[in-house]
Amino acid sequence: MSTNQIPIENIYYLLCYAWDKLDEADIVSVDKLDNKNILELLSRVLISGMGALIRRGLDREYVEINEESRSIRGKIDFNTTIKKNLLQNAQIACTYDDLSHNVLHNQIIKSTIRTLIRCNDIDKTLASKLAVIYRKLVGIDEIRVTRKVFKNVRLNRNNYYYDFLLKICELINDKLIITDNEGNTKFRDFLRDERAMNRLFESFVRNFYKKELKGKYLVSRKNIPWNAIPLDKKSGNFLPNMQTDIFLESLVGDDRLIIDTKYYKEALQTYYDKKTIHSNNLYQIFAYLKNLEATGAENKDCRGMLLYPTTSKELSLSFDVGGHEVTVKTINLDQNWKEIDKSLREILN
Repeated sequence: MSTNQIPIENIYYLLCYAWDKLDEADIVSVDKLDNKNILELLSRVLISGMGALIRRGLDREYVEINEESRSIRGKIDFNTTIKKNLLQNAQIACTYDDLSHNVLHNQIIKSTIRTLIRCNDIDKTLASKLAVIYRKLVGIDEIRVTRKVFKNVRLNRNNYYYDFLLKICELINDKLIITDNEGNTKFRDFLRDERAMNRLFESFVRNFYKKELKGKYLVSRKNIPWNAIPLDKKSGNFLPNMQTDIFLESLVGDDRLIIDTKYYKEALQTYYDKKTIHSNNLYQIFAYLKNLEATGAENKDCRGMLLYPTTSKELSLSFDVGGHEVTVKTINLDQNWKEIDKSLREILN
């Protein structure tokens, strides 16, 4: 499928669902954006989100301050005082806690904004708006933003509103590449990354059903044990994990459904000038169903579905494979979001 045909509004909703942040989707109006510019979308979300954050007040935490002065504040650092011979100049080294905005989550946002301003792909108008926000982040240090940095962020119930903006920052930093020695950057559009889009599509579908089918279905990723008996002690350690993308289990009946999401440019493969289902995908869903069936009679009627995104012709196929109903479906992402919502609900029937 051509990712260029997916409206930017729909990409935004995919991200909000995938991150479980649908309640924050109205942080920016996306219906007027250039359909091809994902960096513009992310920048506008950051600008709007930071505007609201600054009005609310940036988060502050107590941080440890080390300073040398003529008066005592907090605890005296005797080792540093003696080592630097500060008493000779009538000074002492002190350590104390101070309530400060200079905390990791604010540092990440400020550093990301600075990087965006220097990005070769950023619109000048957006760069100017980002510069205004940057100048308001006084007293906050810039840091080198890596994937590891995001794992060190510790949010709590009182500042969890930062989580959405930090996810935007993580996506931006993950896809920016340095283009020269001066630190200028260029955005690597993740819409062209099939593996990244596959993960996004899977998370979107799973969280969509978690939210929209709450109270009707349990939605999870299910680990399925292999229906295999190792013939010696070491062999069992080499069986791979078998985990579904999405497993729906009805709370009001016996319906069970395994959904395996796939993100390809084409939902069908070409084999000797004939369009067919991707064979590996069919093998995989069949393996899920047969091994799950072996775990108990309640799974003998479990259904399977291969779900592909598309921006053109939709597909709906159904088969009986080894006693299990298997369907092959597509969701057209090049349509109004309400129609996507409707289609995702309808394919379950």
